[in-house]
Amino acid sequence: MTTMVPYDRYGRMIRPVVTPFADMLDDFFNSPIEATADVFKMDVEDKGDSYAVSAHLPGVKRDEIDVELNEGRLCISVDKRESDEDKGKNWIQKETHEYSATRGVFLKDAATAGLTAKLADGVLTVSVPKVQEKENVTKVSID
Repeated sequence: MTTMVPYDRYGRMIRPVVTPFADMLDDFFNSPIEATADVFKMDVEDKGDSYAVSAHLPGVKRDEIDVELNEGRLCISVDKRESDEDKGKNWIQKETHEYSATRGVFLKDAATAGLTAKLADGVLTVSVPKVQEKENVTKVSID
């Protein structure tokens, strides 16, 4: 007679465990939680004469964001802290937390002049113009 082999919700075979607490610990430490849980999502689009960078930052305020362009590397940093009005309350459950995260992307032909950034509906959109290539080639005739 065959027996059924138990699997957890992640498709791994469950070893025989005596206590539910041990099962809970196994699920917690072996769950596929991303190591980058506090890292925000970022999209980069090449629009021909510029780049459009979108960072998804729900719940982040304007003063908690820092955007820098240094030698072609665009860095977006978030430093989200708990406000003073949230401290001292008698929370039953609170699922917001403090975190810091930085994402960067190298844009080889990014121009420093003309950068714009806009935060709307939890999405930061940064427009990075490209350096216009100048043709510095001079044809020399041979005598």
